[in-house]
Amino acid sequence: MSPPRALRQVALSAGRDIDATLGFWLDVLGLPVHARYDPPGIAFIVVGGARLFFTGGVPQGTVYLDIDDLAAFHRKATDDGVAFTAAPALMHRDTEGVFGPAGESEWMAFLKDPAGNMIGLVERKPD
Repeated sequence: MSPPRALRQVALSAGRDIDATLGFWLDVLGLPVHARYDPPGIAFIVVGGARLFFTGGVPQGTVYLDIDDLAAFHRKATDDGVAFTAAPALMHRDTEGVFGPAGESEWMAFLKDPAGNMIGLVERKPD
Protein backbone atom coordinates (compact mmCIF):
# COMPACT_ATOMS: atom_id res chain seq x y z
CA MET A 1 0.00 0.00 0.00
CA SER A 2 1.35 3.43 -0.89
CA PRO A 3 1.23 6.41 1.51
CA PRO A 4 -1.05 9.41 0.92
CA ARG A 5 0.44 11.72 -1.71
CA ALA A 6 -1.28 15.07 -1.12
CA LEU A 7 -3.18 17.13 1.40
CA ARG A 8 -6.84 17.22 0.37
CA GLN A 9 -8.71 19.12 3.07
CA VAL A 10 -8.38 20.66 6.54
CA ALA A 11 -11.48 21.23 8.70
CA LEU A 12 -11.53 24.51 10.61
CA SER A 13 -14.09 26.01 12.96
CA ALA A 14 -16.51 28.50 11.44
CA GLY A 15 -17.17 29.88 14.93
CA ARG A 16 -20.43 31.59 15.81
CA ASP A 17 -20.34 33.89 12.77
CA ILE A 18 -19.32 32.19 9.54
CA ASP A 19 -19.61 35.51 7.65
CA ALA A 20 -17.06 37.19 9.94
CA THR A 21 -14.71 34.22 9.68
CA LEU A 22 -14.92 34.05 5.88
CA GLY A 23 -14.61 37.84 5.65
CA PHE A 24 -11.36 37.69 7.62
CA TRP A 25 -9.91 35.08 5.26
CA LEU A 26 -10.79 37.28 2.28
CA ASP A 27 -10.04 40.73 3.68
CA VAL A 28 -6.84 39.90 5.58
CA LEU A 29 -5.40 36.94 3.65
CA GLY A 30 -6.91 37.60 0.21
CA LEU A 31 -8.45 34.13 -0.03
CA PRO A 32 -12.00 34.11 -1.46
CA VAL A 33 -14.70 31.54 -0.75
CA HIS A 34 -14.61 28.77 -3.34
CA ALA A 35 -18.01 27.29 -2.46
CA ARG A 36 -20.62 27.85 0.23
CA TYR A 37 -23.72 25.88 1.15
CA ASP A 38 -26.51 27.33 3.32
CA PRO A 39 -27.99 25.24 4.77
CA PRO A 40 -26.12 23.60 6.42
CA GLY A 41 -23.73 26.55 6.87
CA ILE A 42 -20.46 25.24 5.44
CA ALA A 43 -17.88 26.84 3.16
CA PHE A 44 -14.67 25.99 1.35
CA ILE A 45 -11.58 28.05 0.52
CA VAL A 46 -8.99 26.51 -1.80
CA VAL A 47 -5.28 27.15 -1.15
CA GLY A 48 -2.70 25.53 -3.41
CA GLY A 49 -5.08 22.74 -4.36
CA ALA A 50 -6.05 21.86 -0.77
CA ARG A 51 -9.48 22.72 0.63
CA LEU A 52 -10.06 24.54 3.89
CA PHE A 53 -13.46 23.36 5.13
CA PHE A 54 -15.25 25.75 7.50
CA THR A 55 -18.07 24.38 9.60
CA GLY A 56 -19.56 24.48 13.06
CA GLY A 57 -19.06 21.69 15.54
CA VAL A 58 -15.33 21.19 15.00
CA PRO A 59 -12.64 22.44 17.34
CA GLN A 60 -10.43 25.34 16.43
CA GLY A 61 -7.49 24.30 14.32
CA THR A 62 -4.13 25.49 13.09
CA VAL A 63 -3.22 25.86 9.44
CA TYR A 64 0.14 26.96 8.03
CA LEU A 65 0.21 28.95 4.80
CA ASP A 66 3.23 29.82 2.65
CA ILE A 67 3.64 33.54 2.00
CA ASP A 68 6.10 35.77 0.16
CA ASP A 69 7.60 38.74 2.03
CA LEU A 70 6.24 37.96 5.47
CA ALA A 71 7.70 41.14 6.98
CA ALA A 72 5.87 43.37 4.47
CA PHE A 73 2.61 41.48 5.00
CA HIS A 74 2.97 41.78 8.77
CA ARG A 75 3.68 45.52 8.53
CA LYS A 76 0.66 46.21 6.31
CA ALA A 77 -1.73 43.96 8.24
CA THR A 78 -0.62 45.49 11.56
CA ASP A 79 -1.10 49.00 10.10
CA ASP A 80 -4.60 47.88 9.06
CA GLY A 81 -5.37 46.86 12.66
CA VAL A 82 -4.87 43.10 12.40
CA ALA A 83 -3.64 41.65 15.70
CA PHE A 84 -0.93 38.99 15.55
CA THR A 85 -0.32 36.50 18.34
CA ALA A 86 3.35 36.34 17.31
CA ALA A 87 5.35 38.68 15.06
CA PRO A 88 7.63 37.27 12.34
CA ALA A 89 10.45 35.28 13.89
CA LEU A 90 13.07 32.80 12.74
CA MET A 91 11.83 29.29 13.54
CA HIS A 92 14.30 27.01 11.79
CA ARG A 93 17.56 27.18 9.87
CA ASP A 94 17.35 24.33 7.36
CA THR A 95 21.08 23.88 6.86
CA GLU A 96 20.66 20.28 5.67
CA GLY A 97 17.60 20.72 3.46
CA VAL A 98 15.22 18.63 5.57
CA PHE A 99 12.12 20.74 4.74
CA GLY A 100 13.22 22.45 1.50
CA PRO A 101 16.39 23.69 -0.14
CA ALA A 102 19.45 23.48 2.09
CA GLY A 103 20.62 26.84 3.40
CA GLU A 104 17.18 28.38 3.75
CA SER A 105 15.53 29.58 6.94
CA GLU A 106 11.89 29.32 7.88
CA TRP A 107 10.28 32.45 9.33
CA MET A 108 6.77 32.41 10.82
CA ALA A 109 4.17 34.77 12.22
CA PHE A 110 0.86 33.79 13.83
CA LEU A 111 -2.62 35.30 13.96
CA LYS A 112 -6.15 34.06 14.63
CA ASP A 113 -9.33 34.41 12.64
CA PRO A 114 -12.62 35.42 14.33
CA ALA A 115 -13.45 31.75 15.03
CA GLY A 116 -10.16 31.30 16.92
CA ASN A 117 -8.40 29.21 14.28
CA MET A 118 -4.64 29.77 14.42
CA ILE A 119 -2.96 30.75 11.15
CA GLY A 120 0.77 30.31 10.78
CA LEU A 121 2.25 32.33 7.93
CA VAL A 122 5.49 30.80 6.70
CA GLU A 123 8.23 32.27 4.53
CA ARG A 124 11.32 30.34 3.49
CA LYS A 125 14.26 32.47 2.45
CA PRO A 126 17.99 32.06 1.95
CA ASP A 127 20.19 32.56 5.02
